[in-house]
Amino acid sequence: MTDADDDKRGVVRQAERFGHVRDAHQRELAEDYVELIADLIEQRGEARAVDLAGCLGVTNATVNNTIQRLRRDGLVTAKPYRSIFLTDQGRELAQSSRERHCVVRDFLIALGIDAETAGADAEGIEHHVSDATLNAFRNYVGKRRRDGRKDNASD
Repeated sequence: MTDADDDKRGVVRQAERFGHVRDAHQRELAEDYVELIADLIEQRGEARAVDLAGCLGVTNATVNNTIQRLRRDGLVTAKPYRSIFLTDQGRELAQSSRERHCVVRDFLIALGIDAETAGADAEGIEHHVSDATLNAFRNYVGKRRRDGRKDNASD
């Protein structure tokens, strides 16, 4: 092996890591939207584009463009000037995203981070953590609970 071979492998590994992050950013938007749509339906009985725009701090046009993409991806159904609904696939993604958020939040709380900060930080981390890391977080929190340690995490 030459130094050039090592350099090439390093470049390939770096490109793969950046590719993973780019993919995570694309999933992040979809996960945030379907999770918020599920929350709005649960809290208000419906999810409207104007409500999404208000919650996310974006324009109605941005929401409409994203909803079109989510429709194309099979995550939502929507008609102009009507409520937005999750498909079965959208509901599954929303539930999975919620669960990931809770695991990350509970892990951060177990480390001693206050609940408010942990919740805010989990919102970003949940989209970028691997399944292996998420399982390690889950195991750590579970072990602490089995050992009888009290954290301020909600179940």
